Amino acid sequence: MADDGDRATSFLEVWRPGGVEVVLLSPPAVTVGRGEGNGVVLDHDGQVSSLHAVLQAYGPSWAIRDLGSTNGTIVGGERLIAERALRHGDVIHVGATRMVFRGSAGRAAPTTAPRRAPELTRREHDVLVALCRPLFSGAVFTEPATARDIAAALVVSEAAVKQHLLRLYDKFELDPASTRRRVELANAALERGAVTPGELT
Repeated sequence: MADDGDRATSFLEVWRPGGVEVVLLSPPAVTVGRGEGNGVVLDHDGQVSSLHAVLQAYGPSWAIRDLGSTNGTIVGGERLIAERALRHGDVIHVGATRMVFRGSAGRAAPTTAPRRAPELTRREHDVLVALCRPLFSGAVFTEPATARDIAAALVVSEAAVKQHLLRLYDKFELDPASTRRRVELANAALERGAVTPGELT
């Protein structure tokens, strides 16, 4: 019975054009796709296949696999080539839709609520919005904006943007050794509410 309780707390945050929807995951499996019969119906996204991916329960844990979709399934920035176990906080992209997996199994520490965003200046917030905006552009395999793109959008120098990004990496406590800090910063900003979907569409 404990397993059922754990599974009941697993859910997806589905980022739709109108906002974020929470979808509870019910064993044994939940399909994702554009078709009406799916557990997660993404009929707003033309880049999603009718039957795109499936989330499968294994005890209290969940895994995801692509079902031969046209545009693939991305987890943590990597295209799925086989079934992959999901961890709490994993970011999933199907078509142009972003989803975040929230699960209780295998937590190393309590995750009662997402950490709050750090205090930001107005310009830091502008930089984060410009950084994250490409994620909602509808393009497949989209990366966050580059420093050059952000500079052009905000009409400031690239050097100034890089300074803001360095401060933001610091404020969000990202690993200085990581080679994907822009991606991690964009995910952290969205997860912790520093940027909302409404600001990006």
